[in-house]
Amino acid sequence: MPLPFLTADRASDQAADEPLPYDDRDRWRRPYRPGPWRVGTAALLLLFASYVLFAAVVIALTGTPSGAGTVFGVALAVIAGALRLLRMGVWVSARGLRRVGFLLTRTVRWDQIVSVRTVQQPVRWLGLPRAAQGQALVLVRQGGGPAAETLLTSHNADFLARPQAFDRAADTVEAWAAEFGRS
Repeated sequence: MPLPFLTADRASDQAADEPLPYDDRDRWRRPYRPGPWRVGTAALLLLFASYVLFAAVVIALTGTPSGAGTVFGVALAVIAGALRLLRMGVWVSARGLRRVGFLLTRTVRWDQIVSVRTVQQPVRWLGLPRAAQGQALVLVRQGGGPAAETLLTSHNADFLARPQAFDRAADTVEAWAAEFGRS
């Protein structure tokens, strides 16, 4: 009895012109995984939010409903902040390049991009004011914008102490720019 879900040749049974789910170029995707600093910080925030939610339940059972609602609102804000922290980064699709920050998201169409390149420069360490010598992936727009906007750095929360991961991510974003940009 053949079990196609257990065999390695299952892909040969599929139609050749059917795109794979990860091949959808119109879907926004992050070309790298979130780093351990970002994931660890979000996990600690979610752990803190669980304690705050427990406190909201205790306050609701013993105290005033308005106090419980306030503490519940704080817990929801911490959860939203942790989820937004995980979503931060550079996202690409066939439509353009998107830089998701904590409070602001900017999208640039590929035809507005002059170049995306890796440069050696002083970069901020984990987003703090302290600077260290490192690499940065910079975006140069056409027209009147900032001269060069930093997309990724080798010392941010995704790539600190992971130089190979930064190189792979920078190469992937540069490849997307070369494929969809003005060549």
